[in-house]
Amino acid sequence: MLLGIDVGNTQTVIGVYRDGTLRDHWRISTERERTADETALTLGGFLAFRGWSLDQIDGMIISSVVPEMTRALIHMARDILGVAPLVVDNDTDTGIPILYEDPRQVGADRLVNAAAAVARYGTPCIIVDFGTATTWDAITGDGEYLGGTIAPGVEISADALFRHAARLSRVELVAPASAIGRNTVESIQSGIINGTAGQVDRIVELFKETLGEGTRVIATGGLAEVIVGKCRAIDVTDPLLTLDGLRIIYERNVGAGKPQRAKGGA
Repeated sequence: MLLGIDVGNTQTVIGVYRDGTLRDHWRISTERERTADETALTLGGFLAFRGWSLDQIDGMIISSVVPEMTRALIHMARDILGVAPLVVDNDTDTGIPILYEDPRQVGADRLVNAAAAVARYGTPCIIVDFGTATTWDAITGDGEYLGGTIAPGVEISADALFRHAARLSRVELVAPASAIGRNTVESIQSGIINGTAGQVDRIVELFKETLGEGTRVIATGGLAEVIVGKCRAIDVTDPLLTLDGLRIIYERNVGAGKPQRAKGGA
């Protein structure tokens, strides 16, 4: 089985593929201090719940924006699973040429999303990822990663508001019935949800001035379902886009169904 792990600043998404099909997936909080042993125990528990075991993992691919977790996952792969992991970076063959001024500055998750979006939805396209940050990525008609935009994510923006406004309390991040709040809770919800949706739509509009009006817009990320219903620009929501990108890149570099054992591994 192929294990794909995408480590974000706030959440980590884990998926298990067999014969090119996603069999199950989980989302856990990203803990920078989590050791390789702790990660293996957590993963083993998820697998056992479905009747699988760590011994069945014969391939592993990682995209990560958290260096501490990257090191722990590599250690887990090599020393516990006996697998040589493929770690995605700007040097990995993703099939997506990078036109960024410094390709090293493009996060691995954004490259993985690009590979999946091109394969699943064609080009040109725009990927909006609702995570710790909200990111927009532009893919040209020739399948090239052109660049993007980064803004504070929904939860970061909300946390900043609650932290700096003494009389405002935390609210549930759901859209209110009306854009015009009739109480403080609704007013905050409208500002956060509708404000983010408006930001998404405006940046997509600006991107399309370069990419063209026929550009498809794909939303993904853990907070997509909170915002997408209020956006006009989103064409499709794909919460598992990153996991599918990991599979696509693994198969491109290693091959479908091929084990990748670490030296000295079983």
